[in-house]
Amino acid sequence: MTFASPWLLLALVVVPVVAGLAFWLDRREARYPVAFTNLDVLASVVTQARPGVRHVLRRFLPPALFLLALASASVALARPRAVVTVPAQRATIVLLVDVSGSMRATDVKPSRLGAAKAAMSAFLDRVPKSFQVGLVSFSSEPDILVLPTTDRDVMQQGLNLLYPDAGTAIGDGLAVAAQVAEQAVAGAKRGADGKLPAAIILLSDGSQTRGILQPLDGAARARNAGIRVYTIALGTKHGTLTFSNIPGIGGGFGGGGGGGGFGPPRRLAVPPDPALLQSIARVTGGRSFTASTAADARQAYRVLGSSLASHPGRREISSWFAGAAALLLLAALGAGRLTAGRLP
Repeated sequence: MTFASPWLLLALVVVPVVAGLAFWLDRREARYPVAFTNLDVLASVVTQARPGVRHVLRRFLPPALFLLALASASVALARPRAVVTVPAQRATIVLLVDVSGSMRATDVKPSRLGAAKAAMSAFLDRVPKSFQVGLVSFSSEPDILVLPTTDRDVMQQGLNLLYPDAGTAIGDGLAVAAQVAEQAVAGAKRGADGKLPAAIILLSDGSQTRGILQPLDGAARARNAGIRVYTIALGTKHGTLTFSNIPGIGGGFGGGGGGGGFGPPRRLAVPPDPALLQSIARVTGGRSFTASTAADARQAYRVLGSSLASHPGRREISSWFAGAAALLLLAALGAGRLTAGRLP
């Protein structure tokens, strides 16, 4: 917490001064002492007058509340400022989606891509309408499907164009998504952390099998542009694809040809690579998630929708301390009335 007028904190000196004055008045001897000639009577009076809980509350609770009210009011004078979460007015988010052949896997129901599309559709309903959202897909190479826009219908149409095919070029996809996001916020003011008001949400289910740039090279381009990348690793470690042994079909998943001739169906393991996606998020200052079910995917996008819709900002909170001072003063008055045995 910082203060716009820190020198006004000197007003806090009044708190110990008032406390000392109250203590002195409380301890001051009576000006006209009363003489007791019967010591036995005096001892019985002292024994009966031994202070109880009510007596302690009456003596100390109202002054303590009053002193807290003075302290809170003194801090309010210095105009305190704190970093609090405030709603974001404008931002750009690029949804970067893996549409490699492994997104056909059904270990996540109804399929990996089907679960991703449903989660992204729900995300569009949660994100503020003032946010621009774009869509970039990638398999063996990236494809810009929707430039950042506030038109949610256009985005929904873009989601309907997603279809799984070929390999996985994560690095190239990141580079293109970073370029799209950077162009969409050209001229925007960077935050105190040097970041642009833009983010990339990358969903992928595997390791890189195609492309020119390596994944961390693509992440470095996003980081250098001042854009955070949030990642979601979709799928289970036991995920597989079943396909017929037809020449060339294996190449759709980043391998070589499927061999010659026809044959019985084959199983291909397609586990996700959460470690890679965690590294991408860490390099760019983002956050990573894992999703082994459709519900997990929806939850990840839900959390991201909420967090990206707000950002930390410095705000004056003098009103908080002034309000606390008023409440404490009322409490002190109320405590004084109640402990004295009278109703307000």
